Amino acid sequence: MNYLLQPDVDTTWLAPYAYTIVLLGFGFFLFRIFENWYANKFDRPLFRHYFVFKTISKEQEQILETEFHFYQLLSKKHTRQFRHRLATFINDKKFVGREKLVVTERMKTLIGAVGCMLSFGRKHYEYSLINFVLIYPEEFYSTMNDHHHKGEFNPREKALVLSWKDFENGFRITDDNLNLGIHEFMHAMQLEAKRSRDLDATRFTKQYQNILKRLTHQEVKDKLDETRYFREYAFTNQYEFMAVLAEYFIESPTDFKDHFPQLYDHTQKLLNFRFAGY
Repeated sequence: MNYLLQPDVDTTWLAPYAYTIVLLGFGFFLFRIFENWYANKFDRPLFRHYFVFKTISKEQEQILETEFHFYQLLSKKHTRQFRHRLATFINDKKFVGREKLVVTERMKTLIGAVGCMLSFGRKHYEYSLINFVLIYPEEFYSTMNDHHHKGEFNPREKALVLSWKDFENGFRITDDNLNLGIHEFMHAMQLEAKRSRDLDATRFTKQYQNILKRLTHQEVKDKLDETRYFREYAFTNQYEFMAVLAEYFIESPTDFKDHFPQLYDHTQKLLNFRFAGY
């Protein structure tokens, strides 16, 4: 007898359920088609919710309630979703202190909260290109380009690197459009959109192109020159522009919308930001 031809597992019990399995598979296939159509049509995911919610500690929740303004603006339903996402982020990433810095729960909570805020409208919110969060006390020397940095995203090492002093300054002042955490998380999101083909990446790429096209319009160029609304660093390259754009969108949404309503609209759709008054 050729034992190589014998099945390892008896699957005959599946026979009565074969029709149901086929129907479920076909139903899932149709659902994915509809999900993609919906996302393309309305520039938002069909759903971004969960069946089981993770929880955070009382200490972490207290930090959000007392220090994180965005969390305070969310509805009860959305705060539950936010806590789930924050718990996922903190559990999945390894936080490492540099130059003898001791990583505290407050650091983890606030850094994770900024990342979760920026990705709150996404279905896939985990920042798959980040495995490590490296925290320096202040500016650090970067071997990526032999300069001192306040923050950087290192895709090769899958590391988000932050100066805690500058992160905290950017976080504490909520309306100066300077937020290191938002800036560096947006860089990670940009690269993820380039490498992924999921619904969030498709929407991001579509609106990103719309933003770049909008910047070629003469009236937009003239208004940018006239108002000097975005800080000069935004025009270093298109990646830095998007990171700065995210800072302005999060910190000064009303002012941003008044100055550049169409850029605001594209950014809102790019992030699927439809909560907390945005």
